[in-house]
Amino acid sequence: QVQLVESGGGLVQAGGSLRLSCAASGRTFSRYGVGWFRQAPGKERNIVAAINGSAATTDYAASVKGRFTISRDNAKNTVYLQMNTLKPEDTAVYYCAAWDSYYYTLSRLPSHWGQGTQVTVSS
Repeated sequence: QVQLVESGGGLVQAGGSLRLSCAASGRTFSRYGVGWFRQAPGKERNIVAAINGSAATTDYAASVKGRFTISRDNAKNTVYLQMNTLKPEDTAVYYCAAWDSYYYTLSRLPSHWGQGTQVTVSS
């Protein structure tokens, strides 16, 4: 079982940046593919970015490609989401989640979820 705790959310003006962190418990964190998801009020939860266990492979939603970067430091059991050029439409609760596999599987929801962190982008 892996437990995930997000941090780094907050209020930022449009055009600004934030870096989210997802700290995981356990000594085998490198075995898990990890993704960042977000959910705005009244909308579905959608994937933002994903990274495999070794960080060799990543994927991004079209709406954030070129602005967001997902990375991980397995020595620190932490996955990051660097968010640049933020827009008001990026406002959402951001969740970190892990699949029970080395590779992420975009067609299947992860098994392990954090509690989420709020990101609010003002115009």
